[in-house]
Amino acid sequence: MSNTTATPSSETPAAATPYGTLPPASPPATRKPVSLPRLADMHARGEKISMLTAYDATFAAMADAAGVDCLLVGDSLGMVCQGLNSTVGVSLDTMRYHTDSVSRGLRRVQGTAWLIADLPFGSYQESREQALRSATVLMQAGAHMVKLEGGGWTTETVRFLVERGIPVCAHLGLTPQTVHALGGYRVQGKGDAGALLKQHAHALQDAGAAMLVLEMVPAALAAELTAELKHCATIGIGAGKGTAGQVLVLHDMLGINLGKMPKFVRNFMADSSSIAQALEAYVRAVKDGSFPDDRLHAW
Repeated sequence: MSNTTATPSSETPAAATPYGTLPPASPPATRKPVSLPRLADMHARGEKISMLTAYDATFAAMADAAGVDCLLVGDSLGMVCQGLNSTVGVSLDTMRYHTDSVSRGLRRVQGTAWLIADLPFGSYQESREQALRSATVLMQAGAHMVKLEGGGWTTETVRFLVERGIPVCAHLGLTPQTVHALGGYRVQGKGDAGALLKQHAHALQDAGAAMLVLEMVPAALAAELTAELKHCATIGIGAGKGTAGQVLVLHDMLGINLGKMPKFVRNFMADSSSIAQALEAYVRAVKDGSFPDDRLHAW
């Protein structure tokens, strides 16, 4: 008998680990990688864009397999994952960590979703150069696009980033990073304030923003902007069904929430037997226009 230790063959299957198996990627035959040109084409053709937040590898893989077009590593992780009262306390290093986790989850299953990461509070307000440094951190962690909040002063920051090859998603309406200045989680853009919101939206499109999240703005205003912005796809959350796409916080649409569920949320787990089915139902509802229902989810 030999006293040497046998070396496992390279063909020997690896031992199963409790957390080593992730859901399969989207079928290659039906799902090409989502890219900026493909998103622009979807927008031009009127195909609704589905987006969900993701904060870890496994949920990212599940959302990708369900056909979600875009995954947003949102600074909403401050409330969802960290138990904070707002997004203000989320750091750039935390965003880098979660972006890296989501990106690795997509790579593990050869995922095809477009990955967007939030620039957190304090990481881009100081200067355009600070925004570039912060965006670089998130892009190197795997993001395809960065998102920043606000209009007016952000226009030149968006232009600065886009000119340097960094795709940008803007965000108007309720901007959670400035919730204290807004006086709480309130609908934005009512009445005369709608004209300024529209002005900011057009300026952000002209600066090169390819996407624009509209959060808690009147449905009529969101629909008008969507029709006017030919080169910037609007993504609604509490902004009615007239936008080019929809986004929800993953945990909200699964009926998991540490606080009060927002009006604009639909619990897709209520009629599903699994998380995978709920994710697929969300994508279908966004694509066919049955979600959101303006009578229930909009203002």
